[in-house]
Amino acid sequence: MSIKADLKQRVRAEIEAHADEIIAFSDAVMRHPEPGYAEYATAERVTAWWDRLGVPYQAGIGRTGVKARLPGGGDGPTVAILGELDAVPVPDHPLADPETGAAHACGHHAQLAAMVGVGIGLRNVMPELSGSVVLFAVPAEEFAEIDRRLALRDRREIEFPVGKAELLRLNAFDDIDLAMQVHTAGSGAPRFSVGDTTNAGALVRARFLGQAAHAGSRPWDGRNAFKAATLAVQALDAQRETFADRDTVRVNPVLTQVDAVPGVVPASARLEVLVRARTLDALRETCGKVERALRAGALALDVSLESETLLAYLPLSSAPSLDALVAANAEAVIGSAVRTTRRHLTACTDMGDLGYVMPVSHPYSSGAVGQAHSPSFQVTDHREAAVEPAVYLAMTVVDLLIAGAPVARRIIAEAKPRPPLREYLALRRSLNSRISWAPGQGVS
Repeated sequence: MSIKADLKQRVRAEIEAHADEIIAFSDAVMRHPEPGYAEYATAERVTAWWDRLGVPYQAGIGRTGVKARLPGGGDGPTVAILGELDAVPVPDHPLADPETGAAHACGHHAQLAAMVGVGIGLRNVMPELSGSVVLFAVPAEEFAEIDRRLALRDRREIEFPVGKAELLRLNAFDDIDLAMQVHTAGSGAPRFSVGDTTNAGALVRARFLGQAAHAGSRPWDGRNAFKAATLAVQALDAQRETFADRDTVRVNPVLTQVDAVPGVVPASARLEVLVRARTLDALRETCGKVERALRAGALALDVSLESETLLAYLPLSSAPSLDALVAANAEAVIGSAVRTTRRHLTACTDMGDLGYVMPVSHPYSSGAVGQAHSPSFQVTDHREAAVEPAVYLAMTVVDLLIAGAPVARRIIAEAKPRPPLREYLALRRSLNSRISWAPGQGVS
C-alpha cells in the first residue's frame, strides 16, 4: 500500500470511529437554528469540539466566525474546509426557531458537521503533510433579515450583508490558498455532484412615499404609494421577455410593508426585489431595468421614491482540477453515483465571492428530502450529508498536501492570479447604488 493510500485509510477510519458523534452534532445544530451574524450558540458548539481535540482556534471573526488551524509537518499551501453557521428564515418549517423563524432548510448544519469530521480525521496525520488546514466556521451565508443587517452596517459593525464577503474584507482569508465546502441538496438531486456554477445576486429595496387621505370622502387628495409599488411590479413583469435565456435571470419582488388601513390612501409602501443573473454584466443590466420600473411606478402615481441596490453574491465558478480531485475521492467513498457534468444553478452562494479570489470546490451531497428554503427540506440521512462528505473532503486534503503538496501548488498555479483585496472590494462596492426621485424632477 502506498503512503498516500495508507494516510487516506487512516483518515477514513478515524472519521468512521467518530461517525455517531458527527451525526449527533449535525442533528443538534439542525434542532437549534440561528440567523446570520447571530449564530453564537452554534459557534460555541464548534469551539467545544476544538477544545476537546486540542485544536487552536480564533473565535468572534465577523461577529461569530470560528477559525481553527491544523499545521502540517512541512511548508506548503493552506487548504480551508468551510462550514456555514447560519440558518434561513422559514417560519413554518417544523424545526424553525419559534422566536426568530430561522430553520436549517439549506443543510448548513450537516456542512458544519462535515467540517468537524474533517478535523477529526486529519488531526493525527498532519505531521505527514506539507502545508496547513484551516477549519473555518463562517457566518451569514444566507442573504436574509436585511433590516437587521443594514442596522449592523449603519453602526459600522459589518460592511457586507453576507459572511464570506465580510471575512474577505477583514483579511480572514489572506492566509488561505484553496477552499472547499459541501452543500446538502434536496429531493431529486444527484447522489453527488460537483462543478456546478451559480448565479450572481443583488437586492433592490425601494420605498414609495405618497400622501395619505380619506379613501372614502376625498381619495383624490391622496397619492397612493401602494399602487405605485404594485405598478412597479407590473412594469417588472413586462420586462421578463427582455431577459435573454443565456443570462438565467430571476427577478422576485415582494411587497414587504404598506403603512395604511383600508379607509386611508396608503402614504408609504416598501418593495424588495431579489435579482439573480448568470454574470455580473447581466446582473447590472437587470438591476437597471428594476430601477426604471420603480421610477415608472413613482412617476405614474406622483409619489417620491427612495431605492438602494445591494450586491449579495458574485457568481460561482469552481476550479476544474480541484473538482476532479473531490469527485475521485467521492467515488472512492460512495461508489459510481458521482456526477461531474457542470450544471448551471440559478440559486446563489457567497462561495462565489471566495471563488473570485482563489480556487474553490463546492460539491453537493445527498441525504435530505424536500426542497431547499422550504418547510419540506430536512436532512434525514446525516451519514450521507455529513459523515461521507467529511471522508472525501479529508481524503482530498491528503491528495493536495502529501509529499510537498505538488498537487495543491499545481491547482493554485492553474488558477487566475489572485487579485488584490482592494480590487475585490472595489468590485463589490461598485455594484451598490442609491437612487431617489420626487414629483417634479422629471425622469433621467
